[in-house]
Amino acid sequence: MLKSIRIMLVVVAHYDYEVWQMDVKSAFLNGYIEEDIFMDQPKGFESKDKAKVCKLKRSIYGLKQASRSWNRRFDEVIKSFGFIKNEDEPCVYKKASGSMIAFLVLYVMTFC
Repeated sequence: MLKSIRIMLVVVAHYDYEVWQMDVKSAFLNGYIEEDIFMDQPKGFESKDKAKVCKLKRSIYGLKQASRSWNRRFDEVIKSFGFIKNEDEPCVYKKASGSMIAFLVLYVMTFC
């Protein structure tokens, strides 16, 4: 992945392209989950019936599927805007229109 970023920076320098950087806040919370996943009631939200659990509608941090589900959602949305995924590096997308070209490099930073 870091090689892809370095290569993109070489392309940017060679063609004098602009570079923009963005951050997706709470990215992993935006993924849809495909399985039925239940969790204990969070503290402070317990109902009187302790036997009840919560069914997740979306990913939460700590869920094993969180990064995969967010990546799938991101891929679906970015392709709907006409971006094409690079076959060799799945976190690099390209969109060309006339003489204009845009590259998008997706990098997920996780903090342990």
